[in-house]
Amino acid sequence: MSNPDFSDIPGTYVFDGDRAVQGRHLNRFCMSLMSPANRARFKAGQRTYLDEWPMSEAQKQAVIARDFEALLELGGNIFFVLKLAALDGRPTQSVAASFSGQSTQEYAAMMRSGGRRPEGLRSISGGF
Repeated sequence: MSNPDFSDIPGTYVFDGDRAVQGRHLNRFCMSLMSPANRARFKAGQRTYLDEWPMSEAQKQAVIARDFEALLELGGNIFFVLKLAALDGRPTQSVAASFSGQSTQEYAAMMRSGGRRPEGLRSISGGF
């Protein structure tokens, strides 16, 4: 398990050394999407392109499903994972909205009104 100081805060995935090792190939895949040729290859056959990378099956499925929270949990670095969102023409705000279980419009309205209240968003154990 990654950083135990934050492990009981729901939805918090600290990108530390353990996650960097876990997500090495996932993040390299995401960075490969900076190349127009690689983007074209990925779009032409997602699974075929993913199978060229020694990622776990869970990582590959999270890519295919565009499950951004799972990608972070499985070692993805948000800055690299956003390359995948950009490939789909998704703005960063839509990815952030997906973490909060809201539509992009709901998320934008929440942020304009001051953001989400912190009540209930602390650690499971109540220590934070």
